[in-house]
Amino acid sequence: MIGSSVVLRTRSWIVLCLGMLTVGSPAALAADCPGHPDALGTSRTLVVDPREHPLIGTMQYRETLPLRDHEVVLTFDDGPLPKYSNQVLKILADECIKATFFIIGNQAKANPEGVRKLVAAGHTVGTHSMDHPLTFDRMPIEKAEAEINGGIEWTAAAMTDPSQLAPFFRIPGLMRAEGVENHLISRGIQVWSADFPADDWRHVSSDRVYQLAIQRLEAKGKGILLLHDIQARTVAALPKIIRDLKARGYRIVHVVPATAERPATPTTAVEWLLHPPTETTPIARWPRVPNFAFTQTRMLPAPAAADLNARAEHQPLLPLRTKGRMDIASTLPVPDRDLFAIPEGSVEVLLSTSLSRRAATRLAMAAGTPRPGKDKAANGKPVKQHRPRTAHASPAAPKHAAQAKTTAPRPTRVATSVKKRA
Repeated sequence: MIGSSVVLRTRSWIVLCLGMLTVGSPAALAADCPGHPDALGTSRTLVVDPREHPLIGTMQYRETLPLRDHEVVLTFDDGPLPKYSNQVLKILADECIKATFFIIGNQAKANPEGVRKLVAAGHTVGTHSMDHPLTFDRMPIEKAEAEINGGIEWTAAAMTDPSQLAPFFRIPGLMRAEGVENHLISRGIQVWSADFPADDWRHVSSDRVYQLAIQRLEAKGKGILLLHDIQARTVAALPKIIRDLKARGYRIVHVVPATAERPATPTTAVEWLLHPPTETTPIARWPRVPNFAFTQTRMLPAPAAADLNARAEHQPLLPLRTKGRMDIASTLPVPDRDLFAIPEGSVEVLLSTSLSRRAATRLAMAAGTPRPGKDKAANGKPVKQHRPRTAHASPAAPKHAAQAKTTAPRPTRVATSVKKRA
């Protein structure tokens, strides 16, 4: 009798545990999102140890986050910029979604309240340098270190509790350099790339941002999505992206760093590959960094809280060395196209936007190849294609002269007509 009672209690405990495990399901999470029963929610929290896997994101590195099929991690760069970042926060809050934000030091300096809002909402906050230079791949390590430290110190100073800052860093423009990566690894800071972008920093429509995000996700099946919370097109595209994620059965994963009180989620080495090999092969691992402690250095002075409050209303955005100060949304550098090169014949080639003729011409000229519209002769030199001359309107000609230019017959046709009359 006593044995039966123990068995029953054991079975009940197992059932209770299984029930608790289902709390992370989309249905359960939607119920936990007050006022939004159809919310996508956050399916689970993934705890990672930067010392174990310091370089992630298959756009540049071999490893990525250990996600299951149809799992997505949303990341946002370059904020906070209140005009757009607050709207992104509202959209995520309505869906009970947790994301990872990579903050620019100058933005934290100008908008400390925006950093505090991210922390209060439960998002993960990493850093993205002090002023977003596009030269991390060639600057001296001392200058790179100053950029890294500045971003960390100003972002931490904006927080009520600086310990909330995650040891996550994304290199501006994804301009990676081995020296910078080794420096970050030695400090126990995890370097984030991404698995696919949505090109929302380019001058494209919000609908195109939405299409690229979904198409590239579908091509890979899971991964880290790179977005920016300082763009109007991203704000417009985000609800549509979330809508399709729900419709297609995708789940959101929230990533946080491991601490002494919060151990890393147990994983195997092969889970850190986007598409594990079919055969069992040894997986290269980075050596564990001993005595890891994510601490701020003192290369740059840590700003005081009073200084932050005084500058919050008046601090300009990112300084521009060549064009003066202007809106950050128009000054962000565009990452090198080589980072987004996709093999010919792949699915993404068919799905992504084709270059305009003007862009193709610029790229061809930069590569030293003949421009579109020119052929090569036998000796390899481009052959100029002569176009028939047309009549040009004089400065004093009436406005309809431009129409006459487009409708004027070609000289060859005119010559034929004269011949027939003769």
